[in-house]
Amino acid sequence: MASISTDKSGNRTIQFVAADSRRRTIRLGRMTMKAVKEVRTKVEALNGAMIARCSVDRETAEWVGQLNAKLHAKLAAVELVAKRDDVLLKEFLDKYRADRTGLKQSTRTNHRQAADNLVSCFGAKKPMRSFSEDDAETLRTFLLNQGYGENTTRKRCQIAKLFFKHAKRQKLVAENPFAELVGSVRSDRSKFHFVTPGEATKILAACPDSDWRLIFALSRYGGLRCPSEHLALRWADVDWAQNRMTVYSPKTEQHSGHECRVVPIFPELRPYLEAAWDEADDGAEFVVVKNRRPGVNWRTHLLRIMKNAGVKPWPRLFHNLRATRQTELTNQFPLHVVCQWLGNSAAVANEHYLRVIDEHFERATRAENSALRNPVQQEAETSRTESKAMPATVVFSEECDVLRVGAAQTVLPVGLEPTTL
Repeated sequence: MASISTDKSGNRTIQFVAADSRRRTIRLGRMTMKAVKEVRTKVEALNGAMIARCSVDRETAEWVGQLNAKLHAKLAAVELVAKRDDVLLKEFLDKYRADRTGLKQSTRTNHRQAADNLVSCFGAKKPMRSFSEDDAETLRTFLLNQGYGENTTRKRCQIAKLFFKHAKRQKLVAENPFAELVGSVRSDRSKFHFVTPGEATKILAACPDSDWRLIFALSRYGGLRCPSEHLALRWADVDWAQNRMTVYSPKTEQHSGHECRVVPIFPELRPYLEAAWDEADDGAEFVVVKNRRPGVNWRTHLLRIMKNAGVKPWPRLFHNLRATRQTELTNQFPLHVVCQWLGNSAAVANEHYLRVIDEHFERATRAENSALRNPVQQEAETSRTESKAMPATVVFSEECDVLRVGAAQTVLPVGLEPTTL
């Protein structure tokens, strides 16, 4: 418990026994008793958390975060809170990014872009402790007004949330002001394009060399992530005898058990892989050779090839090649098998890759797929006294494992009671 005392001049003092069993004193000066009692309540909460070695409650944490510098310094002097220097936004972001030395280059780029957005929105010198939940919506509105798409905005907000989660651990903010921002990326189905075999054939014919034909085939027929999985593929990973290849995935390698996966060398892919093997130098390590230079923009090259092939570009060039292959394979194999081959989950596949295509409608309307039709449905109502043709019989086809409708047979008239077998 903390006690309150008042001297002859009306100055208030709070005393308490700290976690080290020493008595500490906080001199508040002239203050109303109501205000002093509120401070005492928070002091008791902070001291109790120190003794129990646990976090303070949310209300107390927010109270500390909003304290003026003078009172905060008095609490820091008795070791109830950490000393607070007004850390500024850009200062914090620069240090955070500098400390993350083990990140991939793509992740570092994403962090840099999100940090630049925060500084542009709030200014480099905004104190970290001054951020509030209102700033979350301010950031989102700022990004949208800058012309960023919905998914890019969500991604930048997700990274901002990560920054301030770390700031909370460092006690630079009482709560993460961006905690409630939605950061999950949504699938934009309007950008899906199924790359038909005809389009693929034209593009492959327009590729300038076997290296580019293989890059395209690995995307369209192998379903590899581009360019990371293409560049990681080695000839030692190709098992010609088993007709399989081991694909290492830099994107998922941080998740245990997802460092690599085994993918079939599909019949559509094998000719392009063999052609590249025939042209490879003795002792060659990597499958993709000519386009390994840092900074090579594969998208620009593919757009040029598509122009020469007379094929209209589609959105998200390489993603749609992979999505097309996953949709195509799922028509032939169970989803869990295809996800194992392509290295994603069923949830991710359903949200970002699988689509309904024209082939699904065509297959659904073919006569051989009419198993769901009513086998006793008749074309027209007939007189009860007229002879009727026996409804089409249902037979089981071992060839395709579906129910087929057999030819109608003529039988003698039946009465009102149903026939029995």
